[in-house]
Amino acid sequence: MSLNKVIFLDRDGVINQDSPDYIKKWAEFFFIPGSITAICDLSRAGFDIIIITNQSGIGRKLIKPSDLNEMHKNLTQKIVASGGRIKDIFVCPHRPEENCKCRKPRPEMIYAAQKKYAIDLTTVSMVGDSAKDIECGQNAGVGKTILVKTGNYETAQKILEEKGIQPDYVASDLFSAAKWIIAHAK
Repeated sequence: MSLNKVIFLDRDGVINQDSPDYIKKWAEFFFIPGSITAICDLSRAGFDIIIITNQSGIGRKLIKPSDLNEMHKNLTQKIVASGGRIKDIFVCPHRPEENCKCRKPRPEMIYAAQKKYAIDLTTVSMVGDSAKDIECGQNAGVGKTILVKTGNYETAQKILEEKGIQPDYVASDLFSAAKWIIAHAK
């Protein structure tokens, strides 16, 4: 099976509110206003949504894998109940100092999705709130990278400017990013 229309989404700071203390349980998971609608709109427009997320809280022993699984099950169910779909979720559980291959900004989670679903990366978009997300998308060779102003935007903007990296589009939030993606779909 190959997917033609794919959107890669970061999770924390894009779909749900981020926290410096990590999102450890479903009770701490709060959707950013408009993010559920955005995912549903993308789904209705024929896009497959794949979440690509660093979750070092697992490696730091702050988050139990069972709690992460529950969060992702509940996230997916909430999206489905609202009329959308999450195709898959790829997680890097490692701490930064482990120097793994899967942690963003490295593109291995995107490559794993590409291999699993035969995705033409030049036709997809990566939406994130951090420099790591934009770099990950560009490192993987995705068609478009979109930086949202929710989450870690201000820090991301500074880091990207220092590195001379430009996202293809900057949106106020996932809802605005989804409108732009749908309007520019071929």
